[in-house]
Amino acid sequence: MSEIATNRKAARDYHILEKYEAGIELRGTEVKSIRLGKLNISDAFARVERGQVWLYGCDIQTYDKASHETHEPRRSRRLLLHKNEIMKLLAQTQQKGLALPVLRAYWKGHRIKFEIGVGKGKSHGDQRQDLKEKAENREAARVVASFNDKNRR
Repeated sequence: MSEIATNRKAARDYHILEKYEAGIELRGTEVKSIRLGKLNISDAFARVERGQVWLYGCDIQTYDKASHETHEPRRSRRLLLHKNEIMKLLAQTQQKGLALPVLRAYWKGHRIKFEIGVGKGKSHGDQRQDLKEKAENREAARVVASFNDKNRR
């Protein structure tokens, strides 16, 4: 599986409780644009509507070499999930504070898959705590690396 795009904002803004793999319904020019790396999922999220899961905020730029028929870059697209997964997502999103951010997009064989997560929004205090932990871990790794480097000599 090769990574196409990741949404780093989702990990910063949400506590991810569960992850789901979803296929997506695309047009031909959209696939060609994705192959060229013209995909942005930083503002993408999913929503369950009328028994289907829809992707919003996903920006797939138009394919330059397309003929007269091109796609709209920020149109809503249908995500493909099993019916029992859709019902689970519907039940979870009806709870207060749970959202469906898109975490990453990747190739699985010849197909494009999106990983969506069930996320609970973080408060500013939680975000600051995560940054503090990340800085502490980075400093600890730096100290361990310097200690190991001294012992090798």
